[in-house]
Amino acid sequence: MKTILFDLDGTLLPLDMDDFLRRYFQGLSTKLKDYFEPKELTKLIWESTEYMVKNIDENKTNEEAFFENFYSKTKHTSATLYNLFDDFYTNDFIKVKEATKQEEYIVKSIALLKKKGYELVVATNPLFPKKAILHRIEWAGLDKEDFKFITSFEEMHFCKPTIEFYKEILAKVGRKPEECMMVGNDVEEDMVAGQLGLKTYLIEDCKIQRGDCIDHIDYIGKYEDFYRFVESLPKVE
Repeated sequence: MKTILFDLDGTLLPLDMDDFLRRYFQGLSTKLKDYFEPKELTKLIWESTEYMVKNIDENKTNEEAFFENFYSKTKHTSATLYNLFDDFYTNDFIKVKEATKQEEYIVKSIALLKKKGYELVVATNPLFPKKAILHRIEWAGLDKEDFKFITSFEEMHFCKPTIEFYKEILAKVGRKPEECMMVGNDVEEDMVAGQLGLKTYLIEDCKIQRGDCIDHIDYIGKYEDFYRFVESLPKVE
């Protein structure tokens, strides 16, 4: 094993998802208040996100899929809204930080994995612009330079829980499935990587599980357990 993929929300960055989404939509609605009613905007964002998640066109980025659907449902254009969206993720998104916290065992795990020579990837579901993802990496007490590759909706063409999402990551970092592990807190979205041949580690602290079966997961533990697991890993030759 040479490369370890990490989910972001609920894995690298513990958070209260309900509070996170409440703050996110509240902030975005305030930013775009001159153009949308809050309920209208929230509905539109969810619909376009669903359209993006279901996109299977490998020639269309997630960003392209999202805004294709978004602007098809409103009279407002990209020329009108682009700078507002960009400014929101640059300056206003920071308010969402209050729904998150740092986890010392994750910070220690990343530092130790780097010391041992492992290649690290942020494999977050690419539903957000890269600016928003880099903010959250920083909130986690980490540095973007810790990671060889970070998924974002500007660059990725697929979303979780599709296998194509993981195939695209491996292609970008030049790794085979058997050289990699996926670490995440979502049984269905993160552990599906095992179907491709990656080892899997489920973080239980912020676990999301919609079904009953967890037999397919290689390792399960809390943050401290994961750190002990990292301690046991050999150095990469």
